[in-house]
Parts: sequence; C-alpha cells; structure tokens
Amino acid sequence: MNLKHKLPYAIGVFSLLAIINCKNTSEENKVEDVVVETSSLESIKEKYNTDIPDKILTPDVVETRLGTLNFFDGLPSEETTKKVYDNLDFMRGVETFLNGIPATSIEGIRLGLEEAGANTSNQVVIFDELMDSNPLFLTGNTSTVYATTFLDLKNDGPTVVEIPAGCGPGTVNDAYFRFVVDMGAPGPDRGKGGKYLILPPDFDGETPEGYFVAKSTSYVNWLILRGFLVDGKPDFSSEMFRNGLKIYPIKDKDKQPSMKFINSSKKLFNTIHANNFDFFKELNDVIQREPVSFLDPELRGLFASIGIEKEIPFNPDNRMQDILTDAVAVGNATARAITFKTREKESSIFETGHWESGFIGGSYQWLKSDGKGGRFLDARTRFFYAATVNTPAMVLKMIGKGSQYAIAFLDADGNYLDGKNNYTLNIPANVPVKDFWSVVMYDPQTRSELQTGQALPSVSSQRTPLVKNEDGSVTLYFGATNSAPEGKEANWLQSVKGKGFFVIFRLYGPLEPWFDKTWQPGDFKLVK
Repeated sequence: MNLKHKLPYAIGVFSLLAIINCKNTSEENKVEDVVVETSSLESIKEKYNTDIPDKILTPDVVETRLGTLNFFDGLPSEETTKKVYDNLDFMRGVETFLNGIPATSIEGIRLGLEEAGANTSNQVVIFDELMDSNPLFLTGNTSTVYATTFLDLKNDGPTVVEIPAGCGPGTVNDAYFRFVVDMGAPGPDRGKGGKYLILPPDFDGETPEGYFVAKSTSYVNWLILRGFLVDGKPDFSSEMFRNGLKIYPIKDKDKQPSMKFINSSKKLFNTIHANNFDFFKELNDVIQREPVSFLDPELRGLFASIGIEKEIPFNPDNRMQDILTDAVAVGNATARAITFKTREKESSIFETGHWESGFIGGSYQWLKSDGKGGRFLDARTRFFYAATVNTPAMVLKMIGKGSQYAIAFLDADGNYLDGKNNYTLNIPANVPVKDFWSVVMYDPQTRSELQTGQALPSVSSQRTPLVKNEDGSVTLYFGATNSAPEGKEANWLQSVKGKGFFVIFRLYGPLEPWFDKTWQPGDFKLVK
C-alpha cells in the first residue's frame, strides 16, 4: 500500500476508533451519533486500489425524503439506523393495509352478519324489502333480494348449499375474497337449482355424487345469493329463498338444522372493515383462524413483518403502535386515492367520458392484462376498498348472463360529484340488457348507499316508473332538492349538501352493444 492509500486508511481507522470510544464512554453504554464530515465519492474512491464504480458506493451523507442519512464508510449511524427501521416498519404497515383489505373486508362482513343475528350457516340474513341505506355495506344494490350467510368449514366440515331454481347470480368467496364457485344463473346449475358441496382446505377424501363440488382455501367462506324482482316487487325472490334455500353440514344431511331467515331491511348494522389501528386486529383474527396454507409466503411474510403471524400474539409495543397508527392513516389515504382518483388509464371503459371499470385490467384474479406484469395490486386494492363479491361473472363477457358495472366519480368536467350541485345524466334508449339496469348513489366516506330522504337512493328499470324522453332515452336528475321538470319527478335522485357522492351503473344480463361499446351512457352534466 503506497502513502497515498495509507493516509486515508489511517484516518478511517481513527474515525472508527472514535465511534467505538463514544460507545464505551456513553452514560447508558449506547452508540451515540458521530457527526461525520461529508466526503465526496472521489475521496471514498481514493481508498481503493482499483477504480470502484460510483453506483455501488454510499456517500457519508445522503439527503432523502426521510431527511439526512449519515454513514461512516457505508456503515449507518445509530440515528440513521433507527430512522430507516422506523420507516421500514411504516412502509410494511402501509403495504399490510393495502394488501390486507380483501381479508379484513370479508371479516367485516362476517362481523356485520353476526351483529344482524346470523351466527351459523343455517342462519341467513335476507333483505325481504331490498337493501336500503341503513346498513353499512360496500356498494350494495337496491334492485335484487340478497340472501347471505357465512360457512364455517372448520367446525362444520364439508357443507351443502341447496339453492332453488330461479336463483339469480350467487357466489361463494373465501376469506381473502377469492372466487370459490358461482351459483344460480352464472353457476354450473345454470339457474335450474341444485346441490353444492363446499369442501374445507384440508379435506382429503371421496365426495358423493349428485353435487356441484368446490374446494375452498379457507375455513370461513361468504355465501351471497341474489334474487330478481318480479313485477317490480321482491316478494317472489324472498319466498323462493325462504322456501327453497337449505344449508347444512353434509354429515347432518339426514337431520338437517332448520333454516332461520333474518329480515334485515331497514336495519342498521356495519359490515365495513376498520380504517384505524383496529384494522390490524381484524387482520390478525383472520390469520389466527385460517390455515397457514391460506396465504402464500409473500403475504404471510409481509403481515408477519409487523407482528401478525399465526399462533403468535399480536402485541406491538408503544413504538410499533405509533408507527402502525400512522401507517394505517397513510394506507387509508392511499386506498382512497387509488379508488377515487385512479392514475390507471385502463380504468376508462370508453374512449370518451368518465365512466370507470370496477375491475381494472379485466381480471377477477387481478392479473395484468398483458400476462407479463403479474398481479395488478392497485386494481385489487381499489376494488375491495369500494366493493364486494369476486366472481368471473362480473368481469367476463357473458352475453345475457352475469352482470357488468360502470362507476362515475366525476362529472363531465372532471370534477368530483358534489351534493350541493344539480346534475343531469342521460341514459340513451335501448339499454343493452336482457334483465334490467339500475343506477345507485353511494357515499364516498362509507362506500355504502347514500343516506338521504329517499330510503332507496336509486332507480331501476324494473322497479322505478321512469319517464322517458321522446327518443326513448331517460334523463335522470340529481340534486339536494327535486330539480326534475314537472312530470319527471320519478327521475330525480336526492343528494346531500356538504357531501360528495358517486354512482354505479349496473347491467344485469348485458348484451353485445355493451361489450363492443356501441352503446354508452352519458356523463354527469352540471346544471348551472
């Protein structure tokens, strides 16, 4: 080693000894930060025998969004170490929120149905007079009769769901909101009814004949069935479920428990996951309940990095509680930006206007449409922050079957929909549906039906006596007070001053003009 290299080396050793000395002389025997004089990459490179690429070196002082980070020859100072670890825990807390939403959303629904009185699979929450705006339920609709409950495959084992003929779209989702099986019109029974057998993740045996069999990855599974209105009324579907829906463990097929139906129309209960620190507790409950195989190692590792791990108590210390409280606040803000102000170009359904898709990328598995980009994480976060039910029947092109959805957060000028304003929305003639279409208003805070003076904040082509224009189109009017022209009062939907809103346009039994985009709803136009 020549003199040129020896002198910097000696200075480096002296600096290292100074750091060690600080550690030994500190009152609490802790490493204290040493102010290291800023050195350029050139001075660092002088310490080597060969030319070291700049891109692999770390300066002694680095300015970042976290502030100044200090190093001695690439070794982080005590202050920098604490700063980056706090940030790492914070980032993983945010990512846990964004990636944990599917699990906590299912858990929120489970807790909500328990609140409504459904504690076992034979106890079913039903909306005999449709779902009004009282229950807090992510983007529920007002035009079909819901019948819903949870399956507990851990306690009950393989469970039978007998659905009646004429059942509309039905779905079973697992505890991470993954698709298990469809029932009813889009399911293998094709609307003719039948027996479904849902198997737990650890099932290993023979299955009997005569069932549509599906195996879940989780013990907890959400069953959601929908029945259509007949003559604009819910009575037919309500009676159909009450007389024809049977749910029981297959081991009890000869002594089936009696069904209990709980009418929850006009009742208040909450099915939405927390947006504060309680979110992590809800997620932990899911992780403790389900088998390890329920999630892949990447997700398990992410959740475990902040202390949520199976068979280990979730008990963060004060430091970690403060960090996670901040992380969930930022995660919630991020989810709201992803949901209401997406930056994804694929969100637009049409080349013009502001109607957006709920399934960005067109995959119920949240895979990139090009097949190369892997999981579309923001699309998954967006959907489950705002909505429920995951089924290919809501995404795939199924002419005359399934359903399709379009969401409007913005008016024609690109501004959020504001309850203080008056708007018009034109629905052109010949809406491409076999069954019916509807428009429902939602609250951006709760992502549930907007609570107004109208119990059902919606219109439906099969339920609402809408007044058509001369060309066959329908103009809808939105405002805090009725702004519809005389004779068209039925076309008015009430907003709330001081609150925003968004709407979902639903098509049941969508037809070809929707898919080839030769038919398109109008934009929200501000009435000035």
